[in-house]
Amino acid sequence: MKEKNEKFFLVRSDVLPEAMRKTIEAKELLQYGKVRTIFDAVKQVDLSRSAYYKYKDTVFPFRAIVREKIITLFFHIEDRKGTLSKLLKAVAEKGYNVLTIHQTIPIQGKANVTLSLDISSDEQGVWDLMHTLKNLDFVDRVDLLSSGT
Repeated sequence: MKEKNEKFFLVRSDVLPEAMRKTIEAKELLQYGKVRTIFDAVKQVDLSRSAYYKYKDTVFPFRAIVREKIITLFFHIEDRKGTLSKLLKAVAEKGYNVLTIHQTIPIQGKANVTLSLDISSDEQGVWDLMHTLKNLDFVDRVDLLSSGT
């Protein structure tokens, strides 16, 4: 079941559970190429793989969103007439510029879409955008894949 009422909070790191802090550390090791695999990353920070997978799509360093100008979002959507058009319309209505679009061929009524967006015009609204997109009736999942300049 899809979560419709997601909220995001800015929380000081010292009050986060240790597993969340270590998940961020592991993600940064992977991002900067200091390790090659998730196994190596979690081993280095002394974190279980299950904890990593539990938190990897839910915790992000604040600078990852605030400093960067391009984000990449991954969507798992239902294959219905006009869904990609509606998705792009929702992005445009939030004022973001689409830089790249990639859609897979639908399999069993589902397709994957990856969008790279220029967020330089409204960096603070990224979480609001993700919340809006997750609430579209044809969207099963939205993940922030990366942020970079």
